[in-house]
Amino acid sequence: MNEDTQLNEEADATLHAAAADSDFADADPDPVAVLTAERDALAAEKTELHDRLLRSQAEFQNFRKRVEKEKIEFFEYASTEAVRALLPVLDDFERALKIESADQEFSRGIELIYQRLFESLKKLGLEPMAAAGQPFDPNIHHAVEMVETDEAADHTVLDEYQRGYNFKGRLLRPAMVKVAVEPKQAEA
Repeated sequence: MNEDTQLNEEADATLHAAAADSDFADADPDPVAVLTAERDALAAEKTELHDRLLRSQAEFQNFRKRVEKEKIEFFEYASTEAVRALLPVLDDFERALKIESADQEFSRGIELIYQRLFESLKKLGLEPMAAAGQPFDPNIHHAVEMVETDEAADHTVLDEYQRGYNFKGRLLRPAMVKVAVEPKQAEA
């Protein structure tokens, strides 16, 4: 007998035996259905794992971008405290320049040092704010005196006691100002 014939006879015998044993045939589920269910379960698991992988990658990308943004912001504004510490020195120079001195060379030296310091701070991002004559804004002005007057509009800055500054677009120090208010009407 050749090999193909022998295999066919063995397969037929197996089928006949399986058909003869009806209890065995009823107990076994359909192998195709079992494989299909297993395939579907594995496909669902694969889809879930793929979705989790994509979400993890997206979260990591967002984290990386946030850290990069924070790092850039930190380096950009790292000099804020150093500039804030130098503002009183700048104020002292401004007060010194307002005082008349008999020694013109000394006054000129103070002015040159002030200009050099001010220009260096400007290069770092310091921006002076003009206050006198402006409408009072509590976000950028600190009112230390309120004066009743008819000479200026209500809530107008009359004088600046201490200059206010921005640093790279952010408020560093509000200006200390004197503000005009309308005089109170005398009661009759």
